[in-house]
Amino acid sequence: MANSRFQKSRLVFVLLCFLFFVSRLRIFVAADDKSNESNKDDGYDFGVTEEDQIGDNSTISGGAYAAPSGVAMDQERSQLCNTDMSSFLPPPYNNISNMVCKPVWNTFLLRYHKKEDNVMTFILSAVYTTGWVAMGFSKDGRMVGSSAMVGWFNRKGQARIKEYYLQGARPSQVIEDAGELDLTKVPPAVVINGAMIYLAFQAKFEKPLASQPIILAFGTRYPNHYRLSSHDDKTAILFDFTAGSASRARTNAGQMKKNHGVLGTLAWALFLPSGAIVARYLKHKEPLWYYLHAGIQFLGFLLGLANVVLGQQLYSKIDANVPSHRGIGIFALTLSILQILAFFLRPKKDAKIRKYWNWYHHWFGRIALFFGVFNIVWGIHLGAAGTSWKIGFGFLITMILVTVIILETLSWLRRSGKTTPPETFQMNPI
Repeated sequence: MANSRFQKSRLVFVLLCFLFFVSRLRIFVAADDKSNESNKDDGYDFGVTEEDQIGDNSTISGGAYAAPSGVAMDQERSQLCNTDMSSFLPPPYNNISNMVCKPVWNTFLLRYHKKEDNVMTFILSAVYTTGWVAMGFSKDGRMVGSSAMVGWFNRKGQARIKEYYLQGARPSQVIEDAGELDLTKVPPAVVINGAMIYLAFQAKFEKPLASQPIILAFGTRYPNHYRLSSHDDKTAILFDFTAGSASRARTNAGQMKKNHGVLGTLAWALFLPSGAIVARYLKHKEPLWYYLHAGIQFLGFLLGLANVVLGQQLYSKIDANVPSHRGIGIFALTLSILQILAFFLRPKKDAKIRKYWNWYHHWFGRIALFFGVFNIVWGIHLGAAGTSWKIGFGFLITMILVTVIILETLSWLRRSGKTTPPETFQMNPI
């Protein structure tokens, strides 16, 4: 009778905790949707309001790349759009009439001209000091997966312009002489005139360009053997080539990425390993060890569940292409669900199937922990996370491993009869 009441109370406790956590998770996710923080390569929301129209007084910490403000900016842009390019651009770029000229970002101006057969001529100009300037064409507003034309002058004053494919967020994943732009036989050109650099190229498209996500970026360091340095700043815009207008793209997935990483780290690198440590090294504290183990593991499971839910929303929001990370995460969550089921199906100690249940519970838990920790490492790698993430995760895992090594050593010494460790570290073998 007492055991039956205990089973019922345990089930009620678990359900109440789960309902409470789900209610908190809704608030947590709603707050993420309102966030507009950005990371190295976030997804972009192309919803546009009147306040998003390009042409504001924004500046950046980019030295000569930053735009002036107010009336002076409008006058300077008007003068730059009226610049006679016939004296310094090579043909055919120097004799194209009726080019549309629009300011797109800070001192960046975009000129374009539509021809028959969906051939378009682009001339991007910006104030230039050193480094490189780039204009990319994206399918979804993200830098990863886009094709870009990049121009610069090296230290010897030699002009360089190449197409790059942005395969990933790291500099090593920016591949030269690759991309999806169908460049025409007209050679691209890069020219400096005064304080401005001009990138000119022609490309053919499958259909007339309408609203097109454009990536603009610059770096102040020279490319090394055509390998680009990290950008100093970038932006994404939605350019309407029909109306000749540009709209700012708002980022809204940066905080979601951070929360996804924090939840995963807390679940798989802190709570779930700690719960396993309690079960292995505190079994002499009956029944305290059991309640500690069950409570810590259940909390870790809820954090892991929230991590997968948030990761799924993030996956859809930025149209990510990381099937391995996603698959491993779902696999680890599935194993943790089986562990929760084991909590309710735990047989009595004297039951014949108890040893099989122990084997299942122990090894499924270890496998889940292995893949959970591995997926955190893989996610840090895929997301090109900063040094702080690597140091923090490394410190946490090191502390867990050191704790296990110390406790396991004390347990081995106790079993060997060489010493008697304090009662706190006594262990029942499993």
